[in-house]
Amino acid sequence: MSIKIIKKEQQAFGSFNNGAIIENKPIGFPQDRGITKSYSNLFYWANAWSDKGGLIDEHPHKWFEILSFVLEGEIEHYDNKFSRWLKLKKGDVQIIRAGNGITHAEKILPNSRMFQIWFDPNITKTQHQPASYDDYKNEVFISKPVNHLNITNYTGNGGVLKMDAEGVIISKIVIQPGDHTLELRKNYFTSIYVLKSTDLMLNNQPINEDDFIIIENEQELVINTKTDAELFVIETPVKLNYVTYNEMHKY
Repeated sequence: MSIKIIKKEQQAFGSFNNGAIIENKPIGFPQDRGITKSYSNLFYWANAWSDKGGLIDEHPHKWFEILSFVLEGEIEHYDNKFSRWLKLKKGDVQIIRAGNGITHAEKILPNSRMFQIWFDPNITKTQHQPASYDDYKNEVFISKPVNHLNITNYTGNGGVLKMDAEGVIISKIVIQPGDHTLELRKNYFTSIYVLKSTDLMLNNQPINEDDFIIIENEQELVINTKTDAELFVIETPVKLNYVTYNEMHKY
């Protein structure tokens, strides 16, 4: 059984636009020197924010699926497929299926924050597919009470977001004060970013805001909190039916 907690100060850090955009990376690129490397088909995870607003200039992507979750404020997105800027607001989600190549740029508007998360959808196939993307508005994601937890499913378990990456389940869990139990999926990694917490215990371990947690081979997650808490959760298979980019390059 395994629960690994990566504190914010242990995560990789980066910046764009002369420091206008700052990010901590629970899962960084190999060159970022963070302690957590990619696993399963979860390749990269960045928490990016800007107080005054900033621009990430146009740059290329290929092969991977890139998801952007707007956590606070607004972002704007441009790509060479449609050649126009589009706005995403808090709660909105975008998926880029980078396929055989696309270029794009991003603006994080003042007082805004986002996750950008990359998945490996079997690049031996996606490298031959044309790039595409979809924007999903906040209102299409339905929150449901499950065992006294309020769960929003993005993909998997009835979530509307469509991905090519195998077996990915993404959700946000809002937790009220009290004691709760969350059943965990067998043969899956459960990866958790703590969005909100002031007094939280997971399986009897103290957890802080911005902690990143990787769980494997546990049957359940016991949650104890004296205040409202919020978790962003990604479940990915321990074993995939294809060789990942990470395995090909032995990172």
